[in-house]
Amino acid sequence: MSGNESRPKLVLGSSSPRRRDLLDAVGLTYTVVKPETPEVPLPGEMPEAYVRRNAAEKAAWVVAHGCAAEPSSSGVIVISADTIVVLDDQILEKPADAAHAKAMLRRLSGRWHTVISGVTLQAALGPRTHLQTFAVHTRVLMKALGEREIESYVRTGEPLDKAGGYAAQGIGSYMVERIEGSYANVVGLPIAEVVQALEQSFGYTIWE
Repeated sequence: MSGNESRPKLVLGSSSPRRRDLLDAVGLTYTVVKPETPEVPLPGEMPEAYVRRNAAEKAAWVVAHGCAAEPSSSGVIVISADTIVVLDDQILEKPADAAHAKAMLRRLSGRWHTVISGVTLQAALGPRTHLQTFAVHTRVLMKALGEREIESYVRTGEPLDKAGGYAAQGIGSYMVERIEGSYANVVGLPIAEVVQALEQSFGYTIWE
């Protein structure tokens, strides 16, 4: 799956290595631009609305600031996303420190929670302009955790840059008892839905 010049260039508007891994897994060729946008919920903003807005703002930032470095007569498609963990209608993002991570894991222990990703695909710098934003929900059941394993897991450092304080694709995988919905969404990018949107809305297939 090479970078055919007749196809739009793909730009990932995220610095997340997990999202890069998921795009790599399906053979997509892309470049990375890290958006510099705030990620702060507005007063009264619901979780899905929050991630959809974040994803759209990231894509808009990349289009405005990052796409000039990606000239292509066929255009550019920006892919951006934001992922959160939601428990009792409360957003659990990346923990501020180890104590915060431990508190998150105590709350998640033995309970179902929801992972929501907002995704935006935006065409720019080409013959077509198109924007699509959607959200994907996945329910996750975490095993009951003892205090010792919470302490030990947090000492690994893995929870500190993960929404909800755990990584389903890393050491934290042993804590995930059940998933209802997209596993890739829990990792950080619902890849099946992204590929479907590329194909159906942008005419971009992963197959040459």
